[in-house]
Amino acid sequence: MRNDLQGLDISQKELQQLTDLPVHEELILVVGALKKIAKKFLEKVKGPEAATAYFIAIAPLFFSYFIFTVFISLFLPGLNVIPAWILFLLFLVSGGGLSQLGFYYIWKYRSKIVRENITPSLRILLSDVERYNNVIRAININDQIEAAGNIDVSIKERKRILEALKLTRADLIRALKTERILRENKNFIISNTELFANNLPTLSAMQVSEQASEHGRLLNEALQIALDVQLEMKRLQSQS
Repeated sequence: MRNDLQGLDISQKELQQLTDLPVHEELILVVGALKKIAKKFLEKVKGPEAATAYFIAIAPLFFSYFIFTVFISLFLPGLNVIPAWILFLLFLVSGGGLSQLGFYYIWKYRSKIVRENITPSLRILLSDVERYNNVIRAININDQIEAAGNIDVSIKERKRILEALKLTRADLIRALKTERILRENKNFIISNTELFANNLPTLSAMQVSEQASEHGRLLNEALQIALDVQLEMKRLQSQS
C-alpha cells in the first residue's frame, strides 16, 4: 500500500473504539489460528532462520510433554497404564476443544451486546464505513496493478480522490462519535457544535463530470458516502 493510503482506512479496532461496541467481531477458530502458526513456521523453515524456527516450535512442545508426564506420575499414577504420548495427545485435543468452546461463548456474548445496542443510524454508518474502506481497497488494488507494469490504469485524479477520502473519513468519525453520544445519552442535549461541523460544501465543489472513468467513479463514490453521512448526521441532530 502506498504511503498516501496508509492510515486512511477505518480499522476494526478504531471502529470498536469509536462505537464502544464489539462490532464486526469474528469468531476465533482454534484450527484457523493453528493453520496461521503452521504457515509462519513453514515460511521460516524455508528461510535462513530454520534452526531457530525448529527450536522455538519443538522446545515448548517437549517441555510441556515433560511437565505433563511428571504431573501424571505424581498425581494420577493410575493413568500410567496408558502410554503418556496418548494421554498428552488427548490433553491437547481436549484443551483445544475447551478453548474453542470458550471463544464461542465469548463471541456469542459480545455479539449479543451489539444486537442489543445497535441502532438503525449505526447500521447505516457501519455500512458507509464498509463502502468507504472498499474504495480504499479498490485504489490499493489498482495501485498494485499499475506497479506490475500496467501504466495505463493509473488513477489520474488521485490527489483529488484522496482529498475527498480524507474529508469523508473525518465526517464518518464525527458521525460515529455523535451516534455514540446520542445512543449512550438519550436525553443528552448536544452542545458541542464541532461534532456537527461538516465538509459538505468542500466536497460538493469537488464533483467531477467524468463519472464513467475510473478516477471519476472513485471520487464520486467517496462523495456519495460523504453525502449519506451528512444526511444521517442531520437526522441524528433532529432527533436530539
